[in-house]
Amino acid sequence: MRLNYYKDTDSLYIDLSSRPSAESKEISEGIVLDYDAEGNITGIDIDNASTKIDLKEVILNKIPAEVEAVRA
Repeated sequence: MRLNYYKDTDSLYIDLSSRPSAESKEISEGIVLDYDAEGNITGIDIDNASTKIDLKEVILNKIPAEVEAVRA
């Protein structure tokens, strides 16, 4: 999983899978889910992210793998 924040557009993309998306659905204003050909969620796009979520802190709990931390 990757979190990609684009400051110039204030957009956060949460990449959940390496599979290509085949379909997208807006589930709420400015929040779009991407799906692969089998209907699995591959990503989440959040427009105007700084007004919808707290971008200053990301907390990972009980992750079953090694975590690489990067501080912006």
